[in-house]
Amino acid sequence: MQWEGFSRQDGRIGIRNKVLVIYTVECSSFVAKEITRISDHMDVECVGFSGCTDNEYAVRLLISLIRHPNVGGVLAVGLGCEYVQAEWLADIAEKEGKQHAWMFIQTEGGTNKSIQKGVTLVSEMLDALKKTPRFPMTMSDLVIGAECGGSDYTSGLAGNVVVGRFYDSLVEMGGTAIFEEIVEAIGLIDLLTARAANKRAREEIQYTYDKALKYCKSVRQYSVSPGNFAGGLSTIEEKSMGAFIKSGTKPIEGVLKAAGKPNHPGLWLLDSTPDPHWMQFGITNPNDNEGLMDLISCGCHIVLLVTGRGNVVGSAVAPCVKLTGNSHTYARMKGDMDFDAGRVLAGDCSLDQSAESLAQMIANVASGSLTKSESLGHKEYFIPYKYQEKQVTIPPKCTM
Repeated sequence: MQWEGFSRQDGRIGIRNKVLVIYTVECSSFVAKEITRISDHMDVECVGFSGCTDNEYAVRLLISLIRHPNVGGVLAVGLGCEYVQAEWLADIAEKEGKQHAWMFIQTEGGTNKSIQKGVTLVSEMLDALKKTPRFPMTMSDLVIGAECGGSDYTSGLAGNVVVGRFYDSLVEMGGTAIFEEIVEAIGLIDLLTARAANKRAREEIQYTYDKALKYCKSVRQYSVSPGNFAGGLSTIEEKSMGAFIKSGTKPIEGVLKAAGKPNHPGLWLLDSTPDPHWMQFGITNPNDNEGLMDLISCGCHIVLLVTGRGNVVGSAVAPCVKLTGNSHTYARMKGDMDFDAGRVLAGDCSLDQSAESLAQMIANVASGSLTKSESLGHKEYFIPYKYQEKQVTIPPKCTM
């Protein structure tokens, strides 16, 4: 499987060539969204952060989206008096060799003048991006992320299982796979550490697991006490196993934080939980799109959303492929679902055949075919306030 992607200055290759209109505060979101709406182009998308004060996690995410291989141009729109300055973001895009521009609504003369200027700038960027060099791509060039949401029993029996088998083949082909939701792996620490690729990976997994367990106890989402959870610890482990199985069977190379880039191919675990000293101020994955954006911030070209009951969202920057292990959900929501993994449960195909079909769909999307959410115009995103360090920092007492 081979296709042509969009060559970037940092050596990565994108599967889309998007212009991002970024708002730096809620006060500039209307103008940014109007610029995007009036531009009326599939490759023009709006993302942003609503907060007026500093949040290192949010700034890091915005920077990672600017650097994303699917992005070819950036228009940063600020009000003028917020913490995150539009000029900073445009400067980063310039250093990345991408089309770039910025504006302050206050100095442009208000809403209408800013929208008019923004639409002109976006049009100029789109024309310039037509000249972006193309470069051959294969599965080895892809970074694919996966999470599950709106799950039902078929997610653990088919949806996540098919993704796990696909992940195994992707890694074997030299590609990169990222899975998350460490809080849904509570009770599975022995399975996690047994798959660590090396000593450092094992230490990162153990530390991240311990942190996630502490987080879960702090919000009382789970309890390892059988008396406080219907069905006891075994029920927790069964639920966790269903989510964890989407990681496949390959060694886990290490743990990434949001906006962290894998330094080599293979399977990686993404940690979305806040760090211990910030747990009272942060939450993990308040909705599916926050989790998807965390995966995309790590450079995922495409994200997979496994949803047994069905979800209609898409994602900004990277196409979202929605797959379900429930064939009834697929039939009922065929206009939104991309892939029916429930055929494995029905005996219509083998697990390997389903994974091969998913791989072919991924290749088609990477070569330009639109996902259902792209065709419908779903481009959801969510960037909240969160407090998390850039990388896993293991205190000396926690090393194994």
